[in-house]
Amino acid sequence: MAILLAPMEGLLDYALRDTLTRVGGIDLCVSEFIRVTGTLLPERAFRRIVPELDQGGRTAAGVPVRAQLMGSDPNCLAENAARLAGLGPAGIDLNFGCPAKVVNRHGGGAALLQDPELLYRLVAAVRQAVPAPMPVSAKMRLGFDDDSRAEACAQAIEAGGANQLVVHARTRAQGYRPPAYWSRIADICQAVRLPVVANGEVWSVADARRCLQESGCTDLMLGRGMVADPGLALAILADQGLAGGRLETGWDELRPLLGHFWRRVLERIEPRARHGRLKQWLNYLRRRHPEAEAAYQALRTVNDPRVLEAWLDQQLTARPDPALACT
Repeated sequence: MAILLAPMEGLLDYALRDTLTRVGGIDLCVSEFIRVTGTLLPERAFRRIVPELDQGGRTAAGVPVRAQLMGSDPNCLAENAARLAGLGPAGIDLNFGCPAKVVNRHGGGAALLQDPELLYRLVAAVRQAVPAPMPVSAKMRLGFDDDSRAEACAQAIEAGGANQLVVHARTRAQGYRPPAYWSRIADICQAVRLPVVANGEVWSVADARRCLQESGCTDLMLGRGMVADPGLALAILADQGLAGGRLETGWDELRPLLGHFWRRVLERIEPRARHGRLKQWLNYLRRRHPEAEAAYQALRTVNDPRVLEAWLDQQLTARPDPALACT
């Protein structure tokens, strides 16, 4: 079983990838999309989104990072894929799932699911442009307005030469609203022979168990669930009998992770956006941790970095409060 960390624009960036992969359980990361719009991007544009390219294509914890491209012109996408491949990522991933309206209006992301023939040409162009040993994968949703072309899209991606396919089990129209339709991934698995990874609405070990059963997949991609519970990948592996150790990451284990995350944010994020990144993660963590709920409520209107630094310093030196211990 393999567990992948999802690409999520504005959330799962370098700082959080670096932090979450330190916990363990993640076999591969996929970066946020690098948008290709008619020009050959300079190398610095790829390195800005995927700083791991300067680390051998891996996070500091040694987890490989596959770089994701998003575009709708086969030739331009192929040229950029070739340049990106020369920088040494752990593969090239293609975005056929982004539901953002601004992206879809310009024919990118999930909008491409309306044209299986174009999907084929995009994948084939990239596959031909990068070295044969380098994996080329794709991430798609079940469709744009409906899922009637899901199998056709998957078959087009396979015919183009992709090595792996991640399927988010919702359409663009369904966004991120529950539920995820994992059984439709099973239909796609029957329609193609390439490895398929299930994605969407996995927040817990119980969700993972049901997703694997209903989708028929052996591999998972985790997104928001891993952000909310950094120990989720390890817990899933343990549930599948593939790893030992703790099934959860409690608040005491999260304290140093928050400090590490903040240091990565200071290195990479512009000052005016830094406080938002910390509060964004706390907003997810409060789904499981009462300490994160208290912190989020205390800090949600705070923009002064000195106050945030003081809170983080307190977290790193505080003793565990038995009344707030997580089980």
